[in-house]
Parts: sequence; C-alpha cells; structure tokens
Amino acid sequence: MKCFERLVMSHIKSNLPPTLDPYQFAYRAKRSTEDAICSALHPVLTHLDKKDSYVRMLFVDFRSAFNTIIPQQLICKLDRLGLSTSLCNWLLDFLSQRSQEVRVGNNISNSITLSTGAPQGCVLSPLLFTLLTHDCTPTYSSNHLVKFADDTTLVGLITKNDETHYRKEVELLTMWCKDNNLSLNVSKTKEIVVNFQRGHTQHPPLTIEGAAVERVSSTKFLGVHISEDLFWTTNTASLAKKAKQRLYFLRKLKRASAPPPILTTFYRGTLESILSSCITVWGGSCTNKNRKALQRTVRTAEKIIGVSLPSLQDIYTTRLTRKAITIVNEASHPAHSLFSLLPSGKRYRSLRSRTTRLTNSFIHQAVRLLNSLPSPLTAPASRTTRIGQTPLLH
Repeated sequence: MKCFERLVMSHIKSNLPPTLDPYQFAYRAKRSTEDAICSALHPVLTHLDKKDSYVRMLFVDFRSAFNTIIPQQLICKLDRLGLSTSLCNWLLDFLSQRSQEVRVGNNISNSITLSTGAPQGCVLSPLLFTLLTHDCTPTYSSNHLVKFADDTTLVGLITKNDETHYRKEVELLTMWCKDNNLSLNVSKTKEIVVNFQRGHTQHPPLTIEGAAVERVSSTKFLGVHISEDLFWTTNTASLAKKAKQRLYFLRKLKRASAPPPILTTFYRGTLESILSSCITVWGGSCTNKNRKALQRTVRTAEKIIGVSLPSLQDIYTTRLTRKAITIVNEASHPAHSLFSLLPSGKRYRSLRSRTTRLTNSFIHQAVRLLNSLPSPLTAPASRTTRIGQTPLLH
C-alpha cells in the first residue's frame, strides 16, 4: 500500500499549481528545513537592523494535527487547487470509513470506524496536512508565517512598540484553526522576543483563548535551537554533545579492526551529519569558540580513523554555494528576489547591513560568495571544494 501511496503523492505534487504558498517548505522540490529556518530568520535580522524595532516569534504547536483533518473539508480545498475529481474522490474514499483496532500482545480491541484524520504512519498524511494549511497565510505585511508540515512559526516585526498587527494576526490564526478543526496546544506553544533596544521595557504577555503563551529564551525549531540573543551557543553545544556520544561507536569499530573506508563512511553518516546539520543557517554567524568546539570532534575522528576529513569550513562553503545556486535558479523560492544581478550580469547586488549579525547571515554570505565565483551560476566541483579564501565562519 505504501508504494501505491508514494505514486499518488508524486501525482499530487506534479499537479499542484505554482501559486501554492511559497512559505510552506515541506514536500516541495528543492526545499529543506534549512530553507524554512533561513526564511524565518532573514526578515527578523533585516528588521532588527532598523531603529526602534524588535521581533516576536511564535512557535505554534497543534494538538494531534493529523488526527483532526476533516476529509470533506480537505477535498474542497484540493478541488480549488485544481486536482482532478477522480483523484479527490479517491482521497475522500481513502480517508473515510477507516476501521481501527488496537493490539496488545495477543489481545485485540473492538474495531471502530473513523472518518476524520489521516492514518498514522501513512505516506500521504504529512502532504495532505500541508495542502489543508496552504491557505493559512498572514494578513499583514509586517508578519511572516513559515511552515514545514505542521511546524509553524509566526514572525511579528514590531516597530515603535506597536504590536497591533501581530496580536491581530494571532487572533486570525486562532480563528483559522477553529474553522479548519485544528486546535492550538497553547501549553506547548512558545514565544521568543528578540529585542536589542537599550532600556527596553517589559513586553506584555501574549494570550491565546485566555491562556498565556510561555515566553522562553531559547526553543527548538526544525532541529535547530534558536535563542533570543540570536547566538548559536546553545545549538552548537547540542550538536557537539551528540557528536561526542557517537565517537564511542567509532572507537568500537576501530578496535574491531574496521578498515578506514568503513570508518569514514560511518563517520559521515553518524557524526558529520550531526556536526553539519543545517550548517548554512548558523555556520556564518557562530562564534570562533563555537566553531572550534565542533572542529575538535572532527580532529578526534581523524585521529581515530587515520585519514584526513573535510573541515566544517569546507562543508559550510560548499553547502552555502549549492544552496545559493539552487535559490538563484528557482524563481518560486521566497528568497529568489534577494539575489538581484547587476546590469553587467556578472555580479549580484550587495545587500546593505548595519550590524554584524545581519552581515554574517545566510543571504548576505551567499551573495558575497556567489560574487567571488568566476561565474555567478558555476556549481561547486565537489563536496570538499574550497571556493575562494574569504573566511565565512567567524
């Protein structure tokens, strides 16, 4: 059944209109969690570069999101998106009148029939949820709504302490959830306030349906720790801790006389994948101390394996280049308009910034890196290619 679901999923994605919400990054070609995080942080950093400004970020948690889908409501939305009647009818039949039972050991519960929600573990469930929420978009230009399946973040850009549009947007989001049979889990919804103004006053708490949303100094969004000071110490410390725990298994393989190629493959799959997780998001603006802490794990792995391994600088540079080229070549990407060629057609227009945190952010680093290439759209030759000598990690 899962094989057939994958075929249906592929068919659905091939028939979706190009006007689909560009800020829904799940199940989109050439989109990843890195794109979602960068798209959430870029307006934050750009807005904070202005005077009398701060940002409120609401990390929304839905209660049993996939279990609350109403098939008839979803099918109406799919029909408006232009999917064929036969496909809509098949999906309606797929989601309706499903029998469910629970097995514990040799005991089986009575069977019940469900006509709401999408099956747990179903290949189609996350995609169907993203299509259900495609019309959940911000009303005010000062707000941004970034989505990756059911992970949703509302970014409110506040100027001169006027939070009217942000709070109104939260009310509209709550109303949209009610209209679509979704329930906000206020106890797990978190808010971060990013304010670098001197002598700023206390910010009034945000309430949803009478309950106050917890304000935190740091929270995890799509696997990356985001802090109210926009430093990456918490995130890099978490990555270093996970990677060090896996060094134990690398040593065990070494003691078992595993050859260097096997050790290298294990390292890249279990350690490097952690150390470089979403590196284009934080790689340009993490501190030298944070970078050295991660690089120490790489050097330890080199000693265990006995071969040279790609440095985090090499990995960051290569991935940054690839990601920038992908965005440049993808007109529907939300960040595409930020890469503007000069009349000469040889360089991209530099982006202005007043602060170091914006200068070192993904988009600004990417523009500078593309301008250092012989040709703006030249792809990197290999994963470990070092392009240019300009230091990108600070």
